[in-house]
Amino acid sequence: MKATYSLHHINSATHFGFDADDYSRFKFGDGEVSRYFGTDLADGFISEILTKQPIEKQIVVISSPYSFIPTATFAMKNHFVCRLNRWLAHHGYPVVQETKVHRTITYKEDYGELDAEQRINLIGNDSFHIDKDFLVGKTLLFLDDIKITGSHERMIMKMVDEYGLQNDIYMLYFAELVNKNIHPNIENYLNYHHVKNIYHLNDIIKDSKFCINTRIVKYILNYDHESFCIFIQDQDSNFINLLYDMALGNGYHIIEAYTPNLNFIKQNLLINNNKLIQHGN
Repeated sequence: MKATYSLHHINSATHFGFDADDYSRFKFGDGEVSRYFGTDLADGFISEILTKQPIEKQIVVISSPYSFIPTATFAMKNHFVCRLNRWLAHHGYPVVQETKVHRTITYKEDYGELDAEQRINLIGNDSFHIDKDFLVGKTLLFLDDIKITGSHERMIMKMVDEYGLQNDIYMLYFAELVNKNIHPNIENYLNYHHVKNIYHLNDIIKDSKFCINTRIVKYILNYDHESFCIFIQDQDSNFINLLYDMALGNGYHIIEAYTPNLNFIKQNLLINNNKLIQHGN
């Protein structure tokens, strides 16, 4: 059994059922927006699905695939799980388990700019991996923030077929584009509705609930070098080191477009941080 649940259905290019600025901030790591997006998705899934047809099997929640740096969906997933667990525990069902879909390829292109054909061409050579044995006899909830063309869902189902998974599966989305007359780049409009330039990231990053993700790392590393240098020198050492370590973990140091900005961190800011540490000792 495979079913899809989306909290919001996008049928207009101007009215979405949620705040576009909030969505943009969420995509760049706003932890507070992630909290209520995840909570709202759980509440919708509970009221529209679980109260009518409870899942008695063990549930496994799986965030959108990633390599080393989580996606924005990962932060939303955390709050989805917490809200869902409260309902499950209250009704005597097993609380959620989690696992990860591993992906092997990273790319610098902005997925939200692409049409359906370009999306599938971009991710079609990627491969997704999951622990098949862990999933036996369980119901799987695959979470993602938005469904535009369904390319990622097709990749997930390709993985399901390749692994021969026999599980009941729910594909869960915070939002879904249901009006196919709207170009897929509406996703890009939403992604950058609030974040118009690199300096619009400052209040998101400096908030205590900030959750780093692939989008913000790629966006910063791909920004024009002069603006990047001004921006990064205004950040504290914790964020700079986090950014650098996340970039290395995803292999971004071997992507030519990211080299100038990563080298600036390596040759200047990390050296200065190490000097501060040495002086402190």
